[in-house]
Amino acid sequence: MSSKYIFVTGGVVSSLGKGLAAASIGCLLESRGLKVNLMKFDPYLNVDPGTMSPFQHGEVFVTDDGAETDLDLGHYERFTHAHLTRDNNLTTGRIYEQIITKERRGDYLGKTVQVIPHVTNEIKNAMRKVAPHNDVTIVEIGGTVGDIESLPFLEAIRQMRQELGRENTVFVHVTLVPWIAAAQELKTKPTQHSVKEMLSIGIQPDILLCRTDRFLSREMKGKIALFCNIEERAVITAKDVASIYEVPLSFAEEGVDELALKYLHIEAKPRDLSRWEEIVRRAYNPKDEVSIAIVGKYVEYEDSYKSLKEALVHGALAHNLKLRVTWIEAEGLEVENYQEQLAGFDGILVPGGFGKRGIEGMLNAIRYARENQVPYFGICLGMQTACIEFARNVCKLADANSSEFDPATAHRVIYKLRELTGVEEMGGTMRLGAWTCVLTPGTLAHEAYGATEISERHRHRYEFNREYESLLTGAGLRISGTTPDATYVEIVEIPGHPFFLGCQFHPEFKSKPLEPHPLFSAFVKASYGNRTKQLSAAQETVAAKA
Repeated sequence: MSSKYIFVTGGVVSSLGKGLAAASIGCLLESRGLKVNLMKFDPYLNVDPGTMSPFQHGEVFVTDDGAETDLDLGHYERFTHAHLTRDNNLTTGRIYEQIITKERRGDYLGKTVQVIPHVTNEIKNAMRKVAPHNDVTIVEIGGTVGDIESLPFLEAIRQMRQELGRENTVFVHVTLVPWIAAAQELKTKPTQHSVKEMLSIGIQPDILLCRTDRFLSREMKGKIALFCNIEERAVITAKDVASIYEVPLSFAEEGVDELALKYLHIEAKPRDLSRWEEIVRRAYNPKDEVSIAIVGKYVEYEDSYKSLKEALVHGALAHNLKLRVTWIEAEGLEVENYQEQLAGFDGILVPGGFGKRGIEGMLNAIRYARENQVPYFGICLGMQTACIEFARNVCKLADANSSEFDPATAHRVIYKLRELTGVEEMGGTMRLGAWTCVLTPGTLAHEAYGATEISERHRHRYEFNREYESLLTGAGLRISGTTPDATYVEIVEIPGHPFFLGCQFHPEFKSKPLEPHPLFSAFVKASYGNRTKQLSAAQETVAAKA
């Protein structure tokens, strides 16, 4: 069977959920026994999002092969079993970098290098590269129709239809049908204009995913179909849902997968979404709740911690609990009465980050968790700050620090990775991707994973300084995970504490709703245990007073 593609584009405004839509379509096709792959093209000139501010771009999702990619790849991995690599996310910057390298080498044999055909050919080659061995490849084009920078990508997918034919390509366009409160009605004009823009560049959408906060009437679907030149059944109500894991189910109800298979001329078995239905049932029928405080540097923009939030949701769903997250700005804890802001939470988590801003607030949060027996989970920077806090307040090294925050500190408990000494370039120079970690039997980490060897994804420039190992372990810190050659410390924990664990890697990148990550599941379980303990203590106090 020749390669078949589904192209996902967006119009009217950004942030309509193209990534979730692509991931959900992939999920539906997988549920019918098809093998899918997904890729994302980003129109910006950065080579990858690794050097971009989390406030602008959200989190950087890391693949096993060490690629720093768009956060939509996280959705792809959570919703499907696609194995993603650096080939699954390309930016304009990377494509132009490849073209200029070829031009300097003389590969174009003196030809004038142009957007058409050279840039579009590079884009098409990238799509073909990830298509083999898959039944369907889903390609998402970032940005919105009408953006100047998106045009080469849209032209490339237009050419793909010309080359492959209608039976091998489907265009899915995500658009907006807003509710105008003053008029008390839904308006289809933004969708009409968006499709008109697509038609002007030679692309006729096959399926319209209409983002809206209420169901579209039959009459309204008919109107959109008439003006946008598509089947009425191909006008899909992509209604807002409380849980993103309901999106595949709502798409299934609207028959999105049936339409895609019809247009692609694919015969497939009936869909089986029973496990997704169970996840959604749990999400809407929790037995109790658990409250987690996330003390971070980029909490003003939740997408900065997208995978982290979802991994916590997965951990809560595993125990049939509702997750309540409170985002705490780390700088706001750099005050004397910081304890008041942390009281009452079942667990505290400090995620990754870069730079010295907010570090003292993180250290206060960690000290509070350690001294008050509150479950604590530190990820990347959260592990490093846990080591610094332990060195300062337990080992009495008052000026213990990381060379990232204070290059002149006398006690560099955390310092720059040895292989990065002298490397000053920012892009792609960290310890990135999947690395093996060996766990010590009998530890919290070993108990959570149920294994002695694991593989996790990394993204960091600094490491634990093993010159301080004997001092810290002598005072009660335990190193429970290292690299196989014992060079790098990967996991630290405090025995006797309900849950106090820091890991150098990013476990959130491998968590899925149907396969919750062991560490997040264990952390949520411990946090819920803390909750029930506190409630029991409060009830006993009330009973004693009565």
